[in-house]
Amino acid sequence: MEPLLQQLERFSEVLSVSRSKHVSTWGPETVRRALQWARYLRHVYRRFGSHGSIRAAVERRLRSRWGPEGPVRGLTSFQALRRGDVLLSVNLLRSPALGDAAGRALLQQLFPGAGPQDADAEALQARLARLARRRAALLLLREADGTRGASPAPLEDPVLLTQAQLLLGRLREAGEAEAGGPGGWLSRLWTRVPRDRFLQVTAVALLQPPEEELGRSGPETPGEDSPLLVRWLLERSEVLAAFCRLPAGLLTSVAGRHPALSRAYLGLLTDWGRRLCYDLQRGAWVGAESQDVPWEELFCRFQSLSQAPPPLKDEVRTVLESCKAQDGDFEVPGLSIWTDLLLALRSGA
Repeated sequence: MEPLLQQLERFSEVLSVSRSKHVSTWGPETVRRALQWARYLRHVYRRFGSHGSIRAAVERRLRSRWGPEGPVRGLTSFQALRRGDVLLSVNLLRSPALGDAAGRALLQQLFPGAGPQDADAEALQARLARLARRRAALLLLREADGTRGASPAPLEDPVLLTQAQLLLGRLREAGEAEAGGPGGWLSRLWTRVPRDRFLQVTAVALLQPPEEELGRSGPETPGEDSPLLVRWLLERSEVLAAFCRLPAGLLTSVAGRHPALSRAYLGLLTDWGRRLCYDLQRGAWVGAESQDVPWEELFCRFQSLSQAPPPLKDEVRTVLESCKAQDGDFEVPGLSIWTDLLLALRSGA
């Protein structure tokens, strides 16, 4: 056991060096040995992954030696042995300090070209390819829109449509390769990209046509991963509240496609409406706090929903009538916000 623990400690140091300028001292043979070391640790993971006592001993040693973050985010757990080759490869590929000869040796090791390869090499290439595609998707999602001039409508914006299709594709891969599955990947993405843009992309992804409308089926069919997005939104109240502040027309389209989101959206609208109070001096419904949704926005959203095709249109009317009845079923303006909303919708004001 002790020799194995010492191997793990030394490889953690190698990972730390691979992220530093000291990697400039590495030659081709050092790169090859480091990659072989990482693949050996993958075998260790496979062999002892089901041995609880060994896993516990490894993790205790890593925590006691390096702390929870490892040496500059090296090996942090027994689970990390499984992806040590990926961590090392990515560190070296991103390092500007790696010498030319060492860089060529790295590429030859990672992508040897045509010919037979062992399963570990093929698995590493596949994981690196997935990382590259996710990185490309992340960069595209981070695209700044301020320099593009007047933006087209979301469903007519080719960049937004491309981002939505990328999101759905990466979401499918995240279910196979990411810790925490699709929900965990979406949560990490939420913290790393511009949130307004991410919410727009999510909305457009939710409007991608299902396979029966496209006349094809299979694992690459756009729109088939929409339930994953819906479930993630419904599980994250903060994200859902921000999502429901997107433009009214866009949200109406999403609500018409996804009943679960429609119910959640209507629930938030009624919650927002209940926070408004009637100001006698101003003759208007106002919020008690600055973050409250104003009357004008609330009316605009209900108006957009009431103009949707059935059954959404009917559902909106039912919700408003029910809230009005619970409020006392007043017909006089200024006593119930639901009465005033219904009157305003009837008059089109």
